[in-house]
Parts: sequence; structure tokens; C-alpha cells
Amino acid sequence: MKLGAFSVSLTVKDIRKSYEFYKKLGFIDKGGNIEENWVVLKNEECVIGLFQGMFDKNILTFSPGWDQNANVLNEYNDIREIQRNYKGKGIEFIKEADETTKGPEHFIIEDPDGNRIMFDQYV
Repeated sequence: MKLGAFSVSLTVKDIRKSYEFYKKLGFIDKGGNIEENWVVLKNEECVIGLFQGMFDKNILTFSPGWDQNANVLNEYNDIREIQRNYKGKGIEFIKEADETTKGPEHFIIEDPDGNRIMFDQYV
């Protein structure tokens, strides 16, 4: 199963303070809008998103259809296919993707320790 690009979505208290901190660590702007309280930063193959007021906890994020540079992949497993596979394995969902649609969609699961994992397809 191809899960696509990986990133960590961090919930932050002060977007500007966190942004400056991660810039000092060597991360560069990749996307987002700090005025809307979210930014995406990258350092080599490591991608993090900073989100203020959007999530209650940190989230591991996979983006089917994208590589680590947000380039669209020629071959990938659609989010709905991944969801059906996980349902068949008995995985429970916090939020399910609408399987009657095509294109962008997402679903959210939790691991046994309560860590959220979001599968967020943009293509």
C-alpha cells in the first residue's frame, strides 16, 4: 500500500513563535498562510505543518498521490482504496472519507496510544 508523502502536523500555541523557532532549526517555507494560522515547512525530506487553533493534538499525516516535494505521483493508492483496506483489517475510524466521491478527501484513525493519523489526499 502506497501511503504517499509523510509529514507531522503540530498543534502550536503561538504560530509566529513556533514558525521562528523551526526556521532557526533550518526549515524553509513550503506552503500555507501564517495569517490563517497554518504553515508548512520543510528541511530536506522532513515536512512539518504548524497549526494554531485547528487541532487539539499533534497528527501524523500521510498524503496519498504526493511525493515529499508535493509533486503528483503517476501511480498511487487512492484514499478510498486505503480506507477500504484498513476497514477490512478491522481498523476503527474517527472520520471516514466519502467513498462516493473522487479526488481530494481525507480520513482519520488513531493508534492504540491515541496518536492521531490523518490520510489527506489532495489530488
